[in-house]
Amino acid sequence: MTLTQNRITDLFSQKNKRLLNVYFTAGFPNLDDTTSILRGLQAAGVDLVEIGMPYSDPVADGETIQLSNGQALANGMSLKTLFSQLADCRKDATGEPVTVPILLMGYINPVLQFGVENFCQKCQEVGVDGVILPDLPLDLFLDEYAPIFREYGILNVNLITPQTTEDRIRHIDRESDGFIYMVSSSSITGSVKGVSDSMMAYFERIQAMNLRNPRLIGFGINNHETFDTASQYANGAIVGSAFIRHLSEKGTSPESIRAFVETIRA
Repeated sequence: MTLTQNRITDLFSQKNKRLLNVYFTAGFPNLDDTTSILRGLQAAGVDLVEIGMPYSDPVADGETIQLSNGQALANGMSLKTLFSQLADCRKDATGEPVTVPILLMGYINPVLQFGVENFCQKCQEVGVDGVILPDLPLDLFLDEYAPIFREYGILNVNLITPQTTEDRIRHIDRESDGFIYMVSSSSITGSVKGVSDSMMAYFERIQAMNLRNPRLIGFGINNHETFDTASQYANGAIVGSAFIRHLSEKGTSPESIRAFVETIRA
């Protein structure tokens, strides 16, 4: 799969407004929930799915996602297990094949331990389209890993924050494909309540830059109001902690997942 055939770039070429990307942690609440949640999200009509690769020290994540990481690891989740679970999702003859773009989100250390080329090869084999690695500096990625990612058709999605300088944002925009992850505030996941004036100013500033890449806003998107606001200033939004809490409280059935998605998009 070349980058021109990537499901993420294909999606943004077909739709550029109110895209919903939902995050969940692989192996949470139970080890074998990964593919059923993935299918439930696709059936509920989300545009992209972001699957968390559990890690023991998820520094950018708040308590909700940290706890889900800990539970998933206790359940026995690993990168090897995750790839095994995803192996047939794109071609499963017993059910509806998964066609929604899939991203893996996590930290660089487990990827390095797995082997970067091996990781990219497995992503290609199972149908993963891109990765989000918040602790992988763009310059290191470009110097060391970009050719490997490109060879296997895997997008590396970069993040910007309110503290990212305009020059840096322009650099990230030039070197990115797929979309840019706009972190809404300088906080951890799950801690933002509502959209503040400073966040609005940040959204407006980035919107005025007319970047080449589409943008999705994450951190603090937890209901219809915040999704609607984010979608006015970007191409859509990413929901994470709120969905993890929903899975804990309401379960993982397709009906439960659909009900959650409807509360965001209603």
